[in-house]
Amino acid sequence: MGRINEPPRPPRLPRGGYAAWSRDRLALACRGAAECGDVWLLEPGVCVATAAGPCEAVLRRAQDFPKAPSPLFPPLRRPGGGPAPTPEDRARAHAARMRGLRPHAVAARIGEIAPQAAGFPGRWPPGQDIEVLPLVRHALAEIGVRYLFSEDAPALLPLAAQLFLAREVLARPAHWVWPRWIPTPAQRFRTRQQVAFTDALRPVVDRRRSSGRLGEDMLGQMLRPSSRHGPLPPEAVLDTLPGITVATFETPTRAAGWILLHLARHPGAADLVAAEADLLPADPATTTAAHLDGLRYTQALVREVLRLYPPSWLLTRRAPQRTRLADYTVEAASTVLVCPYTAHRDAREYREPDRFRPERWLDDPGSPGEPGAFLSFGTGPHGCEGAALAMAMLTLLTAHTARHHRLSEPAGPEPSHQVTTFEGLATAGLRLRAVPRG
Repeated sequence: MGRINEPPRPPRLPRGGYAAWSRDRLALACRGAAECGDVWLLEPGVCVATAAGPCEAVLRRAQDFPKAPSPLFPPLRRPGGGPAPTPEDRARAHAARMRGLRPHAVAARIGEIAPQAAGFPGRWPPGQDIEVLPLVRHALAEIGVRYLFSEDAPALLPLAAQLFLAREVLARPAHWVWPRWIPTPAQRFRTRQQVAFTDALRPVVDRRRSSGRLGEDMLGQMLRPSSRHGPLPPEAVLDTLPGITVATFETPTRAAGWILLHLARHPGAADLVAAEADLLPADPATTTAAHLDGLRYTQALVREVLRLYPPSWLLTRRAPQRTRLADYTVEAASTVLVCPYTAHRDAREYREPDRFRPERWLDDPGSPGEPGAFLSFGTGPHGCEGAALAMAMLTLLTAHTARHHRLSEPAGPEPSHQVTTFEGLATAGLRLRAVPRG
């Protein structure tokens, strides 16, 4: 059984270990690690899986490499010290949440997602170089929050924006890694926003249950009693919603930035997307899952951008006991970093892995072969539960944007964005110009 590959000169880390690194430096280290072997020792007790095979194996082997429980929005303390949801309650809440996020549930509600995606191009000031991500984030937040809460979404949307801000403040790089039990200003801010969101959502839950009109949205799915256990405790419902609310638009916004940048840099591909989008119904509310399935090239473009620039480019797992990964030994108590960015650029999985080729995802004659591992939404037991919703949102937003606008980057020697890698791969400060199609 081989040992983990070690580079001749392991990088020296600042106080706080890899968690205190600049993610830009860590991204470079991971790219260099791919040249050292499939699994690479970053520092004692921390290794990186860079090749597609080991990355996929770590994510699928949840018992050998469990995901560390570190919720961004942990359960709130109960007024008066009331009982917290049990582990069984939390498992039931997850199962209930998934009822509203599975592919068939998303497919049934495409007609609710499409009108908001179709409205996005109209918010883009034509002929101006504008910063794109705030505009995209607001549009995707409207789509995501409405998908979760339907008619109650307008009242919750401003609070969801504050939850996102709290997440950003909490995730900013710091010179010192504080213990989790210390109430830092960022943690207190997070708690205040979480309390405000939960306090606004509690009467919504009470009203729906008392009236019997639970709704067909994700919240309604969570409020439906199961035949075996009955209704979920209110706190089990409320605890799970801040995190999933932010997740519906935070990661898709990072992905959308890369997608729009590629529409600007590859006008031929944008024209193909626009041609497909011209076949969508004139009334977006009549859009169905069949129409979404018809956007074959658009979905291929979205997947190709997600392959090249996975918004969650580095995932963390633990090894509670000594185990084997590929041909290497991972010691007990090690942290294992999974790098979809390098896995997606593994030449054993993808032909011309660094090249933008949406056609690789199509099964037409002449397409460049069967694509390999795709980990932008993770895989295995802890894969992204909102993957179907994210793909629907991104595909429709891409189609309607290309249908109405030609995009371009501002002229100049410098790029219109800065690549940041902390907590995700993002195009910070991305500026683009939209010109209406003729």
